[in-house]
Formats: sequence, C-alpha cells, structure tokens
Amino acid sequence: MKCINKIRVHKEKNFKKKLIGTCILFMMLALTGCGSGSIDMPYDSNYQVSSFKLVQTDRRQTANPFAADLCVVDGDVSNPDVVLNDVGAAALFDLSNNETLYAKNANIQVHPASLTKVMTALVALKYGSPDDILKASDNVIITEAGAQLCGIKPGDSMTLDQALHILLLYSANDVAVLIAEGVGGSVENFTDLMNKEAQALGATNCNFLNPNGLTQDGHYVTVYDLYLIFAEAVQYNLFNEIIQMSSYSTTYMGSDGTQKAFDKQTTNLYLRGDKAMPDKVTVIGGKSGTTKAAGHCLILLSRSSSGNPYISVIMNTDSTDDLYSNMTTLLNAIN
Repeated sequence: MKCINKIRVHKEKNFKKKLIGTCILFMMLALTGCGSGSIDMPYDSNYQVSSFKLVQTDRRQTANPFAADLCVVDGDVSNPDVVLNDVGAAALFDLSNNETLYAKNANIQVHPASLTKVMTALVALKYGSPDDILKASDNVIITEAGAQLCGIKPGDSMTLDQALHILLLYSANDVAVLIAEGVGGSVENFTDLMNKEAQALGATNCNFLNPNGLTQDGHYVTVYDLYLIFAEAVQYNLFNEIIQMSSYSTTYMGSDGTQKAFDKQTTNLYLRGDKAMPDKVTVIGGKSGTTKAAGHCLILLSRSSSGNPYISVIMNTDSTDDLYSNMTTLLNAIN
C-alpha cells in the first residue's frame, strides 16, 4: 500500500506540473493569437525567466530570449588548447558564433582595477557629447600611492573627447573623476548611472562605487559582466578608435589659461610592440588594469585570421609577464 500511495502521489504531482505548464503556454498563445509570431521577453533583472525560451511548434509561436545573441556562461568551460597558470578568472568569447570557448570563474566577483574604466567610457559616451567641455574640481587630486595620473589640476579643462582618450589609453584615474563629475554632475550620480546601465545590459553581478577602479569595498565585477559591458562599448565608434591607438598627444587648457601638453603611450603592451601578438591573431585593442587587490588584468577585442571577432578577459595574475603570457595562450585557442 505504501508503494502504491507513493506512486499515486508522484503521478498527481507530475500531472499538476504538466497542467500548470500547459496553462501558462495556453495563456501566452492566447495573448498573441494564432499563426506565426514572436513573444518578446526582454531582460528584466527582477524576472527570473526573462531569458527563457518557449516554442509552440504547431503554431510557430516563440518567446525570444534576452541572451539569444550573447555568449552564455553558467560554469567553467574547459578547452584542451588552454592551460593558464596562476589566473584568478578568465574567459574567451567567440562573438561570431555566440560561443564561450573557455571560462574559469567567469561568474565570481573580483576587483576590476582599471577595467572599470570601460564602464566609465560607456556611460560617458551614452550621456555626454565628445565636444563637451569638462572642468576639473578639487576632487581630481588623488593621493593614493601608485595611482596612474594625468596630472590635471583643479580649474584645468578639456573636452570629453580628450578625456576619453586619456582615460582609455593611459588609464588616468584623475581624468576618470573629471569625466564622472562633468557628465554625471557628481561621482555619486555618475556611479548610479554606471550601475543602471550595467543592469540594463544584464551585468547583474557587478557593482560600481567609483569611475576609476581604485580599490574600494563593495566595488566589484565578474568576467562575464565585463564581457557584456565591453561588447556594448565596442558598438561606439569613438571607443573603438581609442582602444586601437598606440599613443596619444594633445593639449588642454590650464586653470591659468596656458596650454598643457599630454603625450603618452598606451598601457596595452601588444599595441606598443612590447609583447608579441599570437600567430594568426590580431589584437584590435582593449583595456588593462592593475591594483594590489585586483592583480594584473586585461580585456581585449581581437580578430582571427578570417576576421572573426573575439573578446578575451584575464583577471588577477601576479605580474605583467604572467598576464601577457596567459593572454597569448588564451588567444592561441582561437585558431
């Protein structure tokens, strides 16, 4: 009797599940009518099944998932061609086929260092104009030891275009503050926009508290979120132009009305020629970052010999040499 009861209860539960699923599908089809059609299911961070796909074959009704055109990572992805040493997190994404070729700890929250500045640039490009004039406040004075600085002073001014070049190419932390205040009105308002835009992209496991990536409790990203953010940023022509440059020279206005010169090389050692690019792979550009908490980090846009695009990310290595050695290994998996 006990066995019979268990079987009966199990069948009743299965019947209820099927009935609920049928009702949900029926209601969706009723809303869209008969015949072929598409049910939009846009991303919503508060809706657990916003990227789920449903198909009703006989009526050709589909619910298009938010992630239909994205690479997806729900765990580590091994690759026989990739052996990385002492890397905290990493991933390689094939943008042509929406495929994750390799992933290690891609959804683990880590310190982003200056890879934060990709999000800063993305928000600035969306909410600002390259011709906007930005004037530095006292907040551009950063005293943290080892922080990369352009050397701007309170009262100095430059265009957003100039600031974005210095931000992405030279990774100046003081310019990140200049951009945040110039575009958002304050660092706090700007970081609110950073988090808002990250959520809109589906990058829900990151949190930004500053625009430059200097270490701060509660400021973190994941490799997968960086992929989503970087993939969006490269849709902007100016962003693409800047990350491909090996150096940048300009002059901006000092607070006393005199011209100040800026002339620096990129922090990307592939583009500087200090590190050899992998065979049959062209590194288009990207962003590097280093802090004590984050280690040495790098995100890149590259192309294969056939022209297909890839995004690669490596976080938390012990040295610059380890970072580029591991990145070369990762990129070699493309071909």
